[in-house]
Amino acid sequence: MFAAENGLKGDPRLEAISGAIRVVPNFPKKGIMFQDITTLLLDHKAFKHTIDIFVDRYKDMQISVVAGVEARGFMFGPSIALAIGAKFVPLRKPGKLPGKVISESYELEYGHDRLEMHVDAVEPLERVIIIDDLVATGGTLSAAISLMESQGAEVVECACVIGLPEVKGQHKLKGKPLYVLVEPSGLDEFC
Repeated sequence: MFAAENGLKGDPRLEAISGAIRVVPNFPKKGIMFQDITTLLLDHKAFKHTIDIFVDRYKDMQISVVAGVEARGFMFGPSIALAIGAKFVPLRKPGKLPGKVISESYELEYGHDRLEMHVDAVEPLERVIIIDDLVATGGTLSAAISLMESQGAEVVECACVIGLPEVKGQHKLKGKPLYVLVEPSGLDEFC
């Protein structure tokens, strides 16, 4: 569900977050409207709003793990984890983690990839939120859910800063709640 549909309609923080995200047409390939969150990170107020909204949502949910999807989930996940008293678990691209890992393959809107996680990163029954910058098709988040559940963890919710219009109204992903702060802005300018 989008934050505006869940008590934050008209919240000026959402407008600031949306306004701080740059749209880059035809990147990384023709036809992709890349949502560049580096400009959000440059705007300290919008970045703080982003973290604050997620922290407010999760601080009383007894979350013990914040799992961040490489690489942009790493920019939001650790701050959220620290603020709510949880550990941060990085979900990495293949070959980036030393030691024993488990992996899950998935489809992207423009290719294929795989996520990996240390086998001992989460314990059975730990309560997890999964964070990424954007949800398009849900493939990456579905792979992340599978990784967590394969270790017996309970995925409470998936959270993203940006949700493409195609996911509007999609409140579940593999049966798990999906929470999105904003829709991308500027898409109509390039279509």
